[in-house]
Amino acid sequence: MKRHLILVGISGSGKSTVGRLAAPQLRADFSDIDELIETGSGQPVAELFAREGEAQFRRLERAAMDRALSAPPHLIAPGAGWIAEPGNLETAGDAVLIYLEISPAAAAARLAGDATRPLLAGGDRVTRLTDMLRTREPWYRKAAATIAASGSPEAVAARVVEAGKRLAT
Repeated sequence: MKRHLILVGISGSGKSTVGRLAAPQLRADFSDIDELIETGSGQPVAELFAREGEAQFRRLERAAMDRALSAPPHLIAPGAGWIAEPGNLETAGDAVLIYLEISPAAAAARLAGDATRPLLAGGDRVTRLTDMLRTREPWYRKAAATIAASGSPEAVAARVVEAGKRLAT
């Protein structure tokens, strides 16, 4: 790959799962930004949010993304809100964004029982995801490609690989 591929989309769209499947097919490394934050901070994202707040999480997310973007071109999965934070999209340079599009209801079904997402804690997940999508979708729509993410992870990864080969090589 000649350019980074960044997977964007709401929580539950499959960014991490699909990224792990697609990266080997693209002969590329994969960075899960939440995992980098957890490794660096020594605490799960949900705990980090509870102890230090969203602002600190966003600072750590930006730093982890900057490190990933400074590495050779590879596949990157940031958090769902990364793209909408001021200045973040500009720091991505010539990276290719791929939007994994999924309905809030389908994303919520995928996330049933997942207690690791602090912005979805409490309340109705479909409503929260719908509200987040309403705010973030204009940013997601800036992607070079949009891929329906409601299928199997393998099928979505195959479409990401196709788009990656077409757009980032």
